Amino acid sequence: MKLTNTHSMKRKSGMTLLELTVVILVLLSLISILFIGARAWKKGSDRAANILNIRNVQQAVRAHANVRGLAIAATLPSSDIVGSGKYLNSVTAPNSDITYTYGSAVPAIGSLYLIAAYAADQVDYEPLASSYSEW
Repeated sequence: MKLTNTHSMKRKSGMTLLELTVVILVLLSLISILFIGARAWKKGSDRAANILNIRNVQQAVRAHANVRGLAIAATLPSSDIVGSGKYLNSVTAPNSDITYTYGSAVPAIGSLYLIAAYAADQVDYEPLASSYSEW
C-alpha cells in the first residue's frame, strides 16, 4: 500500500543546498585567484616604478654632468638634480618599504647615484646590475 501519490506532486524549481554550496565555493576560488593576480600585478608595477625612478635620476645626473662639464667624482648635491625647475620635480618611492638615498658625487659609469634600501621581502625590486652597467 502506497501512502503518497508522487505522480500528482509538482517539482519546485530552485537549487538544492549542495548546489548552492558548490556555487559559493567556485565563486570564492575565483575571487582568491583574482586577489593573487592583483597582488602580483601591484608588485610588478612597484618594481617597474622603482627601476624607472633610479633610471630617471641616473639620466638626470648624466645630463647635468655633461652640461656642466663635471668629471667623475665631482661634487654633485641632489638639490642640483631634484626640485622645482630642475631635471626632476620629485622622486617618490613606489611604496613605503623602499627608501631612497642620493649620492654626493657624479658616479662612475655602472654605478648608481640614487641608492634604494629595500625591506626584506622586496629585494627583487632592485634593478639587475646588467641593466644599468652602461648608465
